Amino acid sequence: MIRPFHIVTCIVFMALSACGGAKKAVGSATANAALSTKAIINAHNNATQDFNTLAARMQVKYEDAKQSQSITTSVRMEKDKVIWIKASILGITLAKVLITPNEVSFYESIGRSYFKGDFSLLSDFLGTDINFQQAQALFLGQSILDLNPSKYSTAVIANAYEVRPKTQDPRFILSMLLNPNNFLVANEIIEQPQEGKKLTVDYGPYQTIENDFYPTEIHIEATENQDKTIVDIKYRKIDLNVSLSFPFSIPEGYEQITLK
Repeated sequence: MIRPFHIVTCIVFMALSACGGAKKAVGSATANAALSTKAIINAHNNATQDFNTLAARMQVKYEDAKQSQSITTSVRMEKDKVIWIKASILGITLAKVLITPNEVSFYESIGRSYFKGDFSLLSDFLGTDINFQQAQALFLGQSILDLNPSKYSTAVIANAYEVRPKTQDPRFILSMLLNPNNFLVANEIIEQPQEGKKLTVDYGPYQTIENDFYPTEIHIEATENQDKTIVDIKYRKIDLNVSLSFPFSIPEGYEQITLK
């Protein structure tokens, strides 16, 4: 069985990807209680980053019951086509990841293991089907779920727009807070009480790059029964629309990870 750290780390490596942009709503410093649920959700759905390629460096700190470590991660992405990630410590490669809309592949050097397959790796952890667009949206401040105005309600709480399903499924509980200035997620919680699983994502301040908003910090807590994994991400540099390559090959002798 894959340990929670392996899964969360794989999810983290999707951090900077995006889909094409639509006309964005203009936010404000103060949440507007007069805005309708439809207006809020439409503004959120349109708050997507628009670029062709992206290269970034980030510091990722993870912690579980057995270890705590900080790693430097390089991310290269061609929008909606491929995400390439390399994690390293002191110049030594710890892991590489290659993600396409149809496949997730990664290997890690310490355990000499690899995974190559569909998005079942991430779906197994989150407890719901997930695709490339949903996975990348999670780390850009977009909701992982399709927000239909007819099925959700909104309210202003602590100067943020709270979004909740009108009818909560007790097997899968969702809540989120949207920032009033950019309509991106400030906090998102996905909980499966019957499975003992809970995923909490908190976003720090957003930065503006070429007229789009990008997170500067992301705090993730993933719990499964008594096991907890914490991941903190800080973005050091983001370059847009640069020439990129995506070298990836699984080393010989590595053991394949299987889902149970």
